[in-house]
Amino acid sequence: MDFKAISAVVADDFDAVNRFITHHLDSNVPMIREVGEYIVGNGGKRLRPLVAILSARASGYTGERHIDIAAVIEFLHTATLLHDDVVDESSMRRGRPTVNAVWGNAASVLVGDFLISRAFELLVQIGNQTLLEILSASTNVISEGEVLQLINCRDPDTTEERYMRVIHHKTAKMFESAAQTGAVLATDNARDARRAQEIFGAYGRHMGIAFQLIDDVLDYTGDAAELGKNVGDDLAEGKPTLPLIYTMREGTPEQAALIRNAIRTGGLGQLDEIIETVQQAGGLEYTRDLARQHTQTALASLAAVPDSRYKEALERLAREAAERRF
Repeated sequence: MDFKAISAVVADDFDAVNRFITHHLDSNVPMIREVGEYIVGNGGKRLRPLVAILSARASGYTGERHIDIAAVIEFLHTATLLHDDVVDESSMRRGRPTVNAVWGNAASVLVGDFLISRAFELLVQIGNQTLLEILSASTNVISEGEVLQLINCRDPDTTEERYMRVIHHKTAKMFESAAQTGAVLATDNARDARRAQEIFGAYGRHMGIAFQLIDDVLDYTGDAAELGKNVGDDLAEGKPTLPLIYTMREGTPEQAALIRNAIRTGGLGQLDEIIETVQQAGGLEYTRDLARQHTQTALASLAAVPDSRYKEALERLAREAAERRF
């Protein structure tokens, strides 16, 4: 089952989220509207809103606020992408020029700020203190992840532990929060809310880690047209991702030296050699194996959730995230 088939399980909800996003991206400022329409047209898979919707439905929620929450999640996630692209000096995302490549860095940062402020404006209107606490904490953790990644950049001495911390903060946290917020909507007391956060938070956290680990693999094995970004982008930015960290740790001294130099210099001129080296040293398979382990942990966390087509979709989504090839 691919992502499109999984989202079809909640097709009406998903369509409602897209309409909600389009409506609430509107602004009296022309540039915000223009950039907003560009972002919506380049919306990607909307995985995090999908996790929020499925978690709400799997928890038995029958209301409509999960539409609002899913849109808030997408606004916050999109804001991080806009800011990321400026920091990373990226020129392509999802197969199209980035906002900063078209409108400049200032517009990208400021529209990202608008999305964050709009997200919290919507959260206040929802009026659920638990949801506000989850997403305000999440936004803070994600910001810390961005700084942690910046610290690791061009540093070949980055350890696996340090890198996994970046993955949790920068990527997995938003999946975790999406799953938690969807489930919390179905609770009516503090004890149930805490239990929902534990169960669905574990699912989202481990699914998000697996998703990012596979992204690390695809940076060396994917196709630019399918990925929607340039192969080797992480290396060009000097990011010591797990396949590289493993190769430096377990490979030969010559292999380690090649990778260390590439991280320091963004060695795209040696990309083919680096890809071959990482494959030979087992870095890609190690990373895939770890992604599969986190997927199994994500699936196990749903054991206490009653069976339903929504739970099944969450399970299939986790498996798809870890086995995807683009």
